[in-house]
Amino acid sequence: MSISPLVDQTIAAVGPLDAAAVAAAEARQGVLTKPPGSLGRLETLSIQLAGILGQPVPEITGKAVIVVAGDHGVASEGVSAYPAEVTPQMVFNFVAGGAAINALARHAGANISVIDAGVAVDLDPQPGLTIAKVGYGAGNIARGPAMSREDAVRCLEIGINAANEQADAGANLIAGGDMGIGNTTPSAAITAAVTGADVATVTGRGTGVDDAGLEGKIATIRRALESNRPDGGDGLDVLTKVGGFEIGVLAGVMLGAAARNCAVVVDGFISGAAALIAWRLCPNIAQRYIAAHRSVEPGHNVGLQAMGLSPLLDMEMRLGEGTGAALAMPIIEAAAKTLAEMATFAEAGVSDREDG
Repeated sequence: MSISPLVDQTIAAVGPLDAAAVAAAEARQGVLTKPPGSLGRLETLSIQLAGILGQPVPEITGKAVIVVAGDHGVASEGVSAYPAEVTPQMVFNFVAGGAAINALARHAGANISVIDAGVAVDLDPQPGLTIAKVGYGAGNIARGPAMSREDAVRCLEIGINAANEQADAGANLIAGGDMGIGNTTPSAAITAAVTGADVATVTGRGTGVDDAGLEGKIATIRRALESNRPDGGDGLDVLTKVGGFEIGVLAGVMLGAAARNCAVVVDGFISGAAALIAWRLCPNIAQRYIAAHRSVEPGHNVGLQAMGLSPLLDMEMRLGEGTGAALAMPIIEAAAKTLAEMATFAEAGVSDREDG
């Protein structure tokens, strides 16, 4: 089914991993100065990177975190412990460099860009902030769809263009981050719709709601799924009915990055929900995902398991913003460097195993 020329072309460009590069990386791992498999997941990660980047010896040329902000009408149902005013306030914190993602991106050497995809108020344009507002907050999914199909397509296109911009600037390790009060609610709805898991299984406390708030949140998500009836096999339908503007843009970022043969670093629960949407639109994309960490939000692990992903870290984090992805970036880069910079047995004059 055609979505739009840009989205169709992007999805078509996401093929399987480069088999020749994978084979070459596997062969090189087998002759490096270490017992086979002794570097564990660094070895498998380096081989995956070779296949993603199409390079027998992969090199990370640039790292980027694209943080996308949007509000949610469902916040009016009392699903968050924080008021919606926090969304624009945090956007300015990102631009000023004062948020957790700024500190961790600086540590990782990653470039940060910020996109307003649907904050409920007008934000003043300024350096470091792209205004690409699809609407003033997504619709209240407990009472109707999140957005129109046209808006959902627009979200994907914004994300694809943002990923292309970063790839053009030299990044080949790209992550998405989120900001949007109430956005764990649509993320849980998306996860339940796509995986078939029960709502109570995939719904957590988000910003820290109490027991009564959690029960109300679960009931709100059940109403959203019953009233909208998203088709869990159709990523665009799920996004349209129970998604959010920032989630749609993040899904587009992932599609765009994958189409450019960049590694896609999946952050926490909201990024994981976006990854599920992109995966339903383009099943090949899961091979290009690297799950950064396991969020405390219970639905995150359900989504990762559905896509066959195992996170690199478990730091008991649940902030979003791309923080887990930024934290994982040095590990991903280390995997590439071990493959590139270690000597082989022959180069080092070290004896290999006696069995060859």
